[in-house]
Amino acid sequence: MRRGAEDVAVIGAGMVGAATAALLARAAPDTPIVVLDADTPPRWSHDDAPGLRVSALSEASRRVLAACGAWDEIAAARISPYVSMRVWDGEVPAGGPGAIRFDAADIAQPVLGYIVENELVRLALRNALLRLDNVRLLDGARLESLALDEPGAELAVEDGRRLQVRLVVGADGAASPSRSMAGMEVHGHDYEQRAVVCNLRCQLHHGETAWQRFLPSGPIALLPLADGCVSIVWSTTPAHAQQLLEMDDESFRAAVAEGSDGCLGEVVEAGPRAAFPLRMRHAPVYTRARFALVGDAAHTVHPLAGQGANLGFLDAAALAEVVAAALAAGRDPGDPALLRRYERWRKPENLLSMRAFDGINRLFSNANPGLGAARRAGLTLVDRLAPLKGVFMRRAMGLEGDLPAIARRAA
Repeated sequence: MRRGAEDVAVIGAGMVGAATAALLARAAPDTPIVVLDADTPPRWSHDDAPGLRVSALSEASRRVLAACGAWDEIAAARISPYVSMRVWDGEVPAGGPGAIRFDAADIAQPVLGYIVENELVRLALRNALLRLDNVRLLDGARLESLALDEPGAELAVEDGRRLQVRLVVGADGAASPSRSMAGMEVHGHDYEQRAVVCNLRCQLHHGETAWQRFLPSGPIALLPLADGCVSIVWSTTPAHAQQLLEMDDESFRAAVAEGSDGCLGEVVEAGPRAAFPLRMRHAPVYTRARFALVGDAAHTVHPLAGQGANLGFLDAAALAEVVAAALAAGRDPGDPALLRRYERWRKPENLLSMRAFDGINRLFSNANPGLGAARRAGLTLVDRLAPLKGVFMRRAMGLEGDLPAIARRAA
């Protein structure tokens, strides 16, 4: 097959897609890459209120974003480091038995992570891509068809353009048109929950702490923002979520204060609200000849641990590492045997996290009194076992596990 202007096409310029393109472009500067972005370009300004969609980025994700050339812009704009996390069962007070406290100082780390607006991350990654000579970013480019064969891959864009490449990366989100076009399945289930998101100003300052209370209908999390406000993610039943969306401002503020057990006092102000459905999805196969899935296109998880974006960034780093090494050795980046190395690397790690989050949600999101006692006993035990608690924190921060090289390297 005649080679086109690019060797690699990344479908999707969201956080994970843009990171994949940036990492590979920097690791293989002689490799031309094209990125198809069907979404509108990110819009973010210091003058705007914080966006509704935020991510709890781990230290590993910070290192990945630094390797992309995006972290300095993010850090200079608006981030909220958090040093502590409080997690407790809904039937007990935040500081009582059945509660657990994570502190960065306990594992000699300056922070546990960073709460960052998704649009800011997208903007910084887009700017990083625009600075790379071997990346071509196509705005408003929606994939129409995808043909994968032995000699190469051919993509058709809705505007009539056709591209021929050696490797296609599907990074176009949970619905992933490219995954469907590649003939790859996804399995999973609905949680029968919706996540209500909103930014709030509370009576008390968040104290650089993330708060999460498990209620029978699902967890409510209060995540610290840079301006002293908090972003809530309240996972609950669809009916209750609809009620929360339809409440007047005063009733909503009272409901949040009650749902969070008043951990930050009264809710003084509440911004616009939105909600989205929660689903667990996982592709049984991540790769085939000339095609690889990353991020939400390969897996979606419950937001209770805030790890969705972090898993995706590790996918991006692992795939870029595998493909860059192959290109340096003169190998075909679309070789199925090569791509299976990436799948064997990331699939077990993602499955471990997905099953853990799924199990935690099932254990805590119910009103079974017998399980309630077991939950509280388990949380109390973990809180008292410093080594075990340290393992949980280091794993969540991306400091342990089978990590890509750039995630292991402090930056």
